[in-house]
Amino acid sequence: MSVIGPALGAGAALAAAGAAGGAFLPERARVAAAGWCGVLVGAAGTVAGGAALGGARWSLSLPGVLPPVGVHLGVDALSGLFMAVAGVVVCAVSLYGIGYAGHGGEARGAQAALPVFAATLVLVPAAASVSAFLALWELMALTSLLLVLAEHRRRPEVAVAGQWYAVMTHLGLVALLVALSLFAAHAGGESFADLRAAGASLSPAVRDTVFLLALVAFGSKAGMAPLHAWLPRAHPEAPSNVSALMSAAMVNLGVYGLLRVGFDLLGGGPRWWWLLTLAVGALSAVYGILQAAVSHDLKRLLAYSTAENMGLVLVGTGAAGLFAASGRPALASLALAAALLHVVNHSAFKALLFCAAGSVLKATGLRDLDLLGGLRARMPVTAGLFALAALGAVALPPGGGFVSEWLLFQSLIHGLSVPGVSTAVLLPVAVAAVALSAGLAAAVFVKALGVGFFARPRSEGARRAAEAPPAMLAGMGLLGLWCVALALVPQLLAGPLARAASAAGLGGGRAFAQDPLRLRLAHFPALFSPLWVAAALAAGVLAVSALARLAGRRRRRAAAVWDCGGGAPTPRMAYTATSFAEPLQRVFDDVLAPEHDLDITHVEESRYLVARARYATRVPDRVEHRLYTPVFTALERTGQRARRLAPGSAHVYLGYGFLGLVVLLAALAVAR
Repeated sequence: MSVIGPALGAGAALAAAGAAGGAFLPERARVAAAGWCGVLVGAAGTVAGGAALGGARWSLSLPGVLPPVGVHLGVDALSGLFMAVAGVVVCAVSLYGIGYAGHGGEARGAQAALPVFAATLVLVPAAASVSAFLALWELMALTSLLLVLAEHRRRPEVAVAGQWYAVMTHLGLVALLVALSLFAAHAGGESFADLRAAGASLSPAVRDTVFLLALVAFGSKAGMAPLHAWLPRAHPEAPSNVSALMSAAMVNLGVYGLLRVGFDLLGGGPRWWWLLTLAVGALSAVYGILQAAVSHDLKRLLAYSTAENMGLVLVGTGAAGLFAASGRPALASLALAAALLHVVNHSAFKALLFCAAGSVLKATGLRDLDLLGGLRARMPVTAGLFALAALGAVALPPGGGFVSEWLLFQSLIHGLSVPGVSTAVLLPVAVAAVALSAGLAAAVFVKALGVGFFARPRSEGARRAAEAPPAMLAGMGLLGLWCVALALVPQLLAGPLARAASAAGLGGGRAFAQDPLRLRLAHFPALFSPLWVAAALAAGVLAVSALARLAGRRRRRAAAVWDCGGGAPTPRMAYTATSFAEPLQRVFDDVLAPEHDLDITHVEESRYLVARARYATRVPDRVEHRLYTPVFTALERTGQRARRLAPGSAHVYLGYGFLGLVVLLAALAVAR
């Protein structure tokens, strides 16, 4: 407590000071001050979360804040894990943001809100009462909305994205408010201790209602399908450092809220809770990666990848709850360890991917992969770091994502022995969904890396690209080191993950042994050595490269590239992101429902001769297109019609008042 309390207090004070005092500084200095405040807030969160993961627990009450209930804070190992992850992301991304916004970035004017947003990312897991949690949650939503709207005056699509984000996040807030208020009313208190004491004794109807509302509220924040519609709109349009914070830290808090309410406060629940969670997680994983596979906007692709990875985390969460409800604590601890480790891995590689995408956007002014290419030679450090993060995202060794998905596979496969018809049906489907999402993720990031960085440049912006400034490279370098550490020695997190699972209310002890060289499951016969696999792969690559170099020296000769008689190859002849994804689009045509447009212009003298043909295809988000767009269109029409009721005439308004009075008197007469 002597370490955690002062660290968080200092972080919150720095955030407030940065936001309040930034207005009195010159613009460049304001950006730097906001960035360094964010770095210190992130460092404070990392220290506080790390101490909690080490076994420290503390609580703090501030009765003078939010009277009359006050603010209650408390940190255990589960809170500490999400605080530490958010702290590392905030620290690295804030350092990156100093260079990003300080050299003509997208959102200089919004930088004052960044320290406050960073502080909420760290403090939300520390809330220990309903009022404190809701206040910090709403502050996080409002500051992130301000940051998303940073460029709304220059780009109209930003305003549309902000509207979607505002509507979806506040619908989630309404569900969360109802869930926690109902819980607190039946518990007789609003502190998490009161909720925890009353959680298991609530009636089944109340418990089911609270859980379902919490799943909707927290699932929407985590990007769970079909509540993900805000994510591929807001993340691409936000400044890239904000996108990194939202995708690598903010969405994690949806998972944290579900774990806190579902496992800790409600004390677990029936099997159908977790079967539902597992099912929507599998749906989110497959749907998200399918949309990423056909996207040619780099940041939109990464946003859909976030929905996929959060879906995998929800699969692990649902499996953990299912195994716990079935009396299998060892399996439950393994599934939850896989989910939590994937949260950590995803935060590392997704923050780095968004930062690298921001560097590309800053250097070229482009996000469209069809217009990029050739960046490996012009931005070698950014390209290398993007490749490192992509290795974690494709779930192949020696990437960190492979380790957490391997653990998830182990939990699901060993869970096939759990009795029950629904379990026997759904668990194999979940295994197939995880495998399919892993395979499609490989195609997605081969497309992003190959087309965007290794192909020939297809635009003037790509041809004139230059490497990112030092501050941006430093922030990305920190995230790259985090990715490497998680890929090589994930077994060092065995103790912290076990303590976090225990704080959530799941027993079972450590899911895997804390062996310095091997990842060995504690309760099942399976082991894996990330360090040795990485060493073997590195040795193999070096050996092949050396042999190729030696062979090339003896047989080197120069020859012209065969051009098929059509002249020298041009960038137009190379694969684009759209053409690369076209076979996948054909395979999943019924799911994606692409739209095609063929416009043919005929020669004036003859309708049988074609002068020009234009073919366009787009793949809209089917959930957004079929579910949300009709609803929003109907609401807009209703609003337009409702305007006729307010024509500006005082006589009409007096008539409304008289009619209302008559209706009220009639209702009172009937009631008597």
